[in-house]
Amino acid sequence: MADIQAFCGLRYDLSRVGALAEVVAPPYDVIDAEQQAALYNRNPYNVVRLILNRAEPGDDEEAVYRRAAKIFRDWKRAGVLVADNQPAFYVYHQIFKVESQEFTRRGFICRLRLEEFGNGKVFPHEETHSKAKRDRLLLTTHCQANMSPIFSIYPDNDNAVMDAVESGITDMTPIEATDNAGVIHRVWAATQLDAIRNATTLMGPHSLFIADGHHRYETALNYRRQLIEQSGPLPPDHPANYVLMCCISMWDPGMIVLPTHRLFRGLPSMTAEELAQKLGNAFQCEVVATGPDAANEIWERIEFEDNQSTLALYTNQDSKWTLVRLTDAGRKLMSSISQQSAEWNGLGVSILHKLIIDELLGQDSPPSPLYVRNLDELIAGLTNGDGTGRDLTGQEGTGEPFPLAAIVMPASVADVEAISLHGERMPAKSTFFYPKMLSGIVFNPLSPNS
Repeated sequence: MADIQAFCGLRYDLSRVGALAEVVAPPYDVIDAEQQAALYNRNPYNVVRLILNRAEPGDDEEAVYRRAAKIFRDWKRAGVLVADNQPAFYVYHQIFKVESQEFTRRGFICRLRLEEFGNGKVFPHEETHSKAKRDRLLLTTHCQANMSPIFSIYPDNDNAVMDAVESGITDMTPIEATDNAGVIHRVWAATQLDAIRNATTLMGPHSLFIADGHHRYETALNYRRQLIEQSGPLPPDHPANYVLMCCISMWDPGMIVLPTHRLFRGLPSMTAEELAQKLGNAFQCEVVATGPDAANEIWERIEFEDNQSTLALYTNQDSKWTLVRLTDAGRKLMSSISQQSAEWNGLGVSILHKLIIDELLGQDSPPSPLYVRNLDELIAGLTNGDGTGRDLTGQEGTGEPFPLAAIVMPASVADVEAISLHGERMPAKSTFFYPKMLSGIVFNPLSPNS
């Protein structure tokens, strides 16, 4: 069963630090250098100093992690971060707009007992990157805490678990923050024992599918292994047997999945005509526009078709957009080169990476692409090239033009469930569950003495 627990979270004392909006931050992997600097300047207690500490001249490889750990200890000693005195589930609402329509996504933050993938009720759905896992393990080792919740989804058609949790916050006033994107974040501490018991019981039979935070979950597993190697088996109630998790029903009305597009590095430059030749009879190719700014028009066409096997590719050498549609010959080729399920083979991101990049373009192990969340970023990347700084995979920009870009449909929630239950993983960044969850809402200590 999915073993969730209420816990006494560490939270900011707002009488010491000011408004919640001043001290929270987006997840570490979406913070660029400019935003990092802005968060540093916003408030001396902003969580960015913990989750993405700024490098300083003369730093060795682990200096940023040691500095983050010292800051974390200092904040606890000074009462900036204070442990709640009652175990709670932390109800978390996000109110946001997509294309002028307002949504509310409801979830709750808890501790989840760790399970190795494939041995229980917790399933991944995406591949991960080793650099990001090493980075998060160093942070966890030095700070001995979870700084940000992992985002998981579970199949609860009538949202009974969430309703049970929320029965414990009747007439309570939330803490609220509005982020730079205009998303409103509201948090309540649900401490009522009946609500906690009912929700825990109702959650038990459900599987949990990691939506966002695969690196952090695998880091939690690695951190526990590291402790066991150092000191032997952990007591069952040791905090490192758990990880900070936000649980949201798959059928919540605010469950929105947006696309993640790709700007490819390290591929040979080519024209649209050369691209079509390489794709052969696996795709029907149609040149539909010229120039980066046509991306919005292209995306509208792909959205209208609403077909995972329709993608758009941009060739930098001639600045042309080609709409590519998988043919029957392409489906047969995909099945012949992939050992995955039909559901996996049918995903747009799988077709892009396995069939187009690996097989037809012959790039067996290309550098990780730059993943972009919106079309403005895509257009800027095609216009300005691969800027400097760390990206979502931990890679540094090359400064060179991107030879190829791809616009691709996102996987759906149903795709996540089906492929996860097959024991498979989608290519990295197959989904973008919007909006992101904030770091700094609540911390989960991993040391028994915290």
